[in-house]
Amino acid sequence: MPEYNDSLEARIPTDSPDDVRQVLLHAWSRDLTTLKELLNKPGAASDQDPTTGETPLHAVVRGCGVAEPKEEANDEDDEEEEEEDGVIAEARACIQELFFSGAIWNDVDNNNETPGDTAWRLGQKELYQLFVDAGVRAELLFGLMDGYEELSSVEDDVDMEDAGGEQDGEVAEAEQTKDATTQFVAPDASEKPVTSDAYLQSTVTYDGDKLLDDDLNGVMMAWETDIMRRSVDALLPGGATGKRILNIGFGMGIVDSMFAGTNPSKHHIIEAHPGVLAHVAAGRTAFGADWETSGPEDGAFKMFAGRWQDVVQTLMEQGELYDAIYFDTFGEDYQELRKFFTEHVPILMDMEGRFSFFNGLGADRRVCYDVYAHVVDMHTTEAGLDVEWDKIDVDMSQLNEDGKGEWEGVRRRYWTLDTYKLPICTFMG
Repeated sequence: MPEYNDSLEARIPTDSPDDVRQVLLHAWSRDLTTLKELLNKPGAASDQDPTTGETPLHAVVRGCGVAEPKEEANDEDDEEEEEEDGVIAEARACIQELFFSGAIWNDVDNNNETPGDTAWRLGQKELYQLFVDAGVRAELLFGLMDGYEELSSVEDDVDMEDAGGEQDGEVAEAEQTKDATTQFVAPDASEKPVTSDAYLQSTVTYDGDKLLDDDLNGVMMAWETDIMRRSVDALLPGGATGKRILNIGFGMGIVDSMFAGTNPSKHHIIEAHPGVLAHVAAGRTAFGADWETSGPEDGAFKMFAGRWQDVVQTLMEQGELYDAIYFDTFGEDYQELRKFFTEHVPILMDMEGRFSFFNGLGADRRVCYDVYAHVVDMHTTEAGLDVEWDKIDVDMSQLNEDGKGEWEGVRRRYWTLDTYKLPICTFMG
């Protein structure tokens, strides 16, 4: 874990532009009255120190310091407990004012931390929840605008603000007229985004315990095996056999090998990448032509070549029904996943069936992971689905450092958390 210097002197240097420094200092000290006056300047709520990337939201959190471990209070502790609650109340008021003034909830600093990340690291759980709530509001608003912000360490060109306030013309103009030399550049600003179209056009490589694309992104890796095992067990409780299975995204065939071990009556797979399909056709897996002809009836075991968006239309037209559906694609955003469980799962899944997906949504930072869990809760409800989350411990001993352990030869870590939230969706009622 990197070393952090959370002191005021380190985070708000004396050479910071004076107008930015004043906002950061008053945010740090939770001086709400003066902070409100300073926020009258367009764009002040999202100002950043050009060196440290400190935002007013970061400053409020850091100014609270490291949270003391909570213990059962006694009479002697009451006064101290009240004082601690007062600090949090002041911080909450400042954070809400910043959101109202257009502060961006997930801007990163030079540690590549959002304010929520900093709050979690310092143990300020009450403040952390404010950023989760802000992220949920922003995602829901963005969804109403027919798009979703990808919540990850890779920043998009379009900044999505908290739903508490919109960025008006004055703020936009202020941002555009800032001297370029005073602009903070995020640590991962040059990170190349991963998209489905680019992935499908890339060459994939099976490298022992991992599947990589041209840019050395981990498409699927063997460390996920335990998660896949738990997912199959949750989809087919009690070791159920003879079920109808649909899996979207073959990759290394990890989950499909597990499904095949349950002797399904129907096992359909959708895979879009030409390189993966060629790997299967070359007989390098157990899911080639011989497997397809081994089914209990014609077409019962089949790998469909193509994008799921196209293939599922055919499956629905044929009236196919499944007891267990699993979704694990690569390079697609949340909007595609939502489209699948909203428009297709209700038609493809048997009334007693179960649906799950590989939950890597925002998994390179905790606050984004928690935001997506709340968003999924809301959207599955709209789709008529109940979702239960099974929390699974993840062994991080070989996953903690970029380029080391499981990540050797992989461009970037797509997983950084010690807990996996496994979603299991069923029809309501």
